[in-house]
Formats: sequence, structure tokens, C-alpha cells
Amino acid sequence: MKRRFDAVFIGLCAAALLAGTSTAAGTDSQSEQQAAWNFTHHRAGPLVQAVRDATYRYRDVSRAEMDGYVPVLGCVSGPDMGAMGAHYLKASLLGDGVVDVAHPELLVYEPLGNGRMRLVAAEYLAIAEAWDGTHTDGSPPTLMGQLFDYSEGPNRFRLPAHYSLHVWAWKHNPVGVFSMWNPRVSCARYTEL
Repeated sequence: MKRRFDAVFIGLCAAALLAGTSTAAGTDSQSEQQAAWNFTHHRAGPLVQAVRDATYRYRDVSRAEMDGYVPVLGCVSGPDMGAMGAHYLKASLLGDGVVDVAHPELLVYEPLGNGRMRLVAAEYLAIAEAWDGTHTDGSPPTLMGQLFDYSEGPNRFRLPAHYSLHVWAWKHNPVGVFSMWNPRVSCARYTEL
């Protein structure tokens, strides 16, 4: 844990130094990307860190599978917005009307080819009927203050109406940490598992 804290602290210091340095100083592209990543996730606040803490062990997809996550929906691509990636669902968490940052219903991976996957996000999902049935005040789900998106059913995934929240805790998303789609994610290297 101390090592991770030290790495985050060093990354934030590097981002602060890079922010004060002009691009003419010769900062390479990878350093700029890392600085943007650190800055974005630092600004995103405690929710992103809580998701990273909760999903750290699932960076290895085989560990997720051992803990009951199974691939569903294939690799989800948008028509013009990039992709979400390959979703892994833990069915025992779905439909209970509860959202808990420590237990995401879905883990999202980007296919790298040759069967390798990189964890890029977590998705929290509440079936609308179950949520609305236990929250009769009409309040939509939130997680650490972040409001969920609502999707009507039926939809292209044959899911019922639901609330969802994507948290891009492991890959920078230039359109927002909580956006559904990430233009930097691709399904091009996905093969059926």
C-alpha cells in the first residue's frame, strides 16, 4: 500500500512540475500523457481512487474470473464514439438494488490481442425496477456523489431499463472520467473468448 501511495505522490509531483514547464522544454509525449492522466485522476477526486482500490486485484483478468466475473456482451463498440470494451459481470451483484464502490457489478477490459486484456474501467449497474422498488422516493442511484446514467429498455443489449456509472479508473478518457464511451478504447483486437 505504501508503494502505491509513493507512486501516486511521485506522479502528482511530476504532473505539477510538467504543468509549469513549457512544451518547448522538450517534454516527451509519454510524459505529457502521464501528467494528463495524473492531473485528471487527481481532480476526479476520491471516487476514482476508491474504484482503483476496489479493482486493483482485477488488473489480471484471470483473478476476476476466479472471483466470479464472467464475460458478457462481447466487446462493446460505439458507432462513432470509441468503445467501452469487454465487460465481465458478477451476476450475484446484479439486481439487488444496491450500489457499492467496493463491489462493481462489471469490470471493463480493453482487448490487447493474443487473449490479453487490460483493465480500463469499472461499471456500476442497477436494474431500474429493483432500484426504484427499494428507493420509493424516486431518487436515482449515486456513488460518492456521482449521479448514474439512465438507459431505457429494451435496448441493443436486450437489457431492461437500468442505471449505470462507468468509472475510467485505469485508462484516461478525454471526454470524461464518468463518460460511457472512451475514444481511446478499441475492440479491434477482440476475439471471442
